[in-house]
Amino acid sequence: MTDQQEELSKNIVFPEFNFAEGELLLINKPYKWTSFDVVGKIRNSLKPQKLKVGHAGTLDPLATGLLIICTGKMTKQIDSFQAEEKEYTGTMVLGATTPSFDLETVVDQEFSIDGITEEAIYAATAPFTGDIQQYPPAHSAVKVNGERLYVKARRGEETELRLRFVTVSAFEITRIALPEVDFRIVCSKGTYIRSLISDFGKQLNNGAYLSALTRTRSGNFLLENAFEVKDLVDYLRAQKA
Repeated sequence: MTDQQEELSKNIVFPEFNFAEGELLLINKPYKWTSFDVVGKIRNSLKPQKLKVGHAGTLDPLATGLLIICTGKMTKQIDSFQAEEKEYTGTMVLGATTPSFDLETVVDQEFSIDGITEEAIYAATAPFTGDIQQYPPAHSAVKVNGERLYVKARRGEETELRLRFVTVSAFEITRIALPEVDFRIVCSKGTYIRSLISDFGKQLNNGAYLSALTRTRSGNFLLENAFEVKDLVDYLRAQKA
């Protein structure tokens, strides 16, 4: 065992991987990384093996948390993993909006929050539980005529957005420290938390945008069991040394 392998083994226990046969990897996606950045980093660390590597559910670059990565034959099950229920925790900011519904773009409108009570905040979650409809953000990876919405948005183009049906099993307010409000949401595949937060602000006759988001669960898979990208990549490279 090399010095690098020995140092890693002190802190993290890695299983015996068989990437060609198929592995399911739980990864904690870093802030400002795209989901494809993570896929690319892991794929490169497996070279010279030429393997299929894919993820089961995109996370926005400004979000962190659980990203499921599949390799080899396990990529055939990506759709089933992607369809699983998701759980998120995060923070919204009341009293302002941004075009992207998060921190990707700058604030475009501001509102007074003087009249917003804690009771009103708790009550405003009710319309957003159960089966609901929402529009995807204009700054999103949804494709229209073969092109991502965020590409059109960055060119300043307006696109007619289509309503989608999603299910929100739980929308819990966990902390109120205005203008910040923390939350926990359990929802179906395809739910845009950014859109939910934007609509939440409108429900209060105010504005809101997402300032932090972490996926904590996907199906039965938990963030607490995920590897850090750097730890896994360092381990895989050390195995080839």
